[in-house]
Amino acid sequence: MTDLTVKIKKEIHAPIEQVFDAWLDSEMLTKFMMPMPNMEFPEVQCDSKQGGEFEILMKVGESAIPHTGKYVILDRPNKLAFTWVSPASPEDSVVTLDFFRISESVTKVELTQVNFIDEQHRSNHEGGWGNILSNLSALMS
Repeated sequence: MTDLTVKIKKEIHAPIEQVFDAWLDSEMLTKFMMPMPNMEFPEVQCDSKQGGEFEILMKVGESAIPHTGKYVILDRPNKLAFTWVSPASPEDSVVTLDFFRISESVTKVELTQVNFIDEQHRSNHEGGWGNILSNLSALMS
């Protein structure tokens, strides 16, 4: 069942360019790319250009879970899309982030991920992305 979708919206109190750029900066990603509370900081490497690839090694207890992908759309500061490959995602899963300037200091982020193995994986990702956006919001405040 790969036609399942996650859609999450979050207002972040930071300028749109700063919020967009956080998704392409290894050091920043390390500080907010944690889908569960109390996780260790992940290891992040990214080649932040159209067609560039990234690797995020998330640490869950004694396990290290690799997440990789390729940037397919970089339209600063409006839209970012990347493939999302992990043990819990099919290879054709894509994450799209749309950024909207609410004011000079407030940005709305709309995150959409498409294609999941099943409803349980979709639900897990929904919670994970919600935590990640909350982490980013706290980091930017």
